[in-house]
Amino acid sequence: MTQETPPKPDTPCIAVCFIDPASQLCLGCGRTLAEIARWHQMERSERLSVMATLHQRMTDAGLPIPAPRKRRETGA
Repeated sequence: MTQETPPKPDTPCIAVCFIDPASQLCLGCGRTLAEIARWHQMERSERLSVMATLHQRMTDAGLPIPAPRKRRETGA
C-alpha cells in the first residue's frame, strides 16, 4: 500500500500578513505587495516559480523563515 503525499498548496500564505519596511517582503510568506495583489491572476506556473524563490529571498533579506502552514485534517 502506497501513501499519497498531499498536493502542495498553490499559495505560500500562512495568514501572517505584515510587510517588512526594509525588504518590502511579507513576513509570513516572503512575497511582495505586488505579487500578493496579482496572485490570483498569475498562471499556476508563475505562482510556483515565485514560491520557489521565497525561502532564499527571506534568507537574503535576513528575515526569519516562517513555519509552514499546517493543513487541516478532515476526519470522520
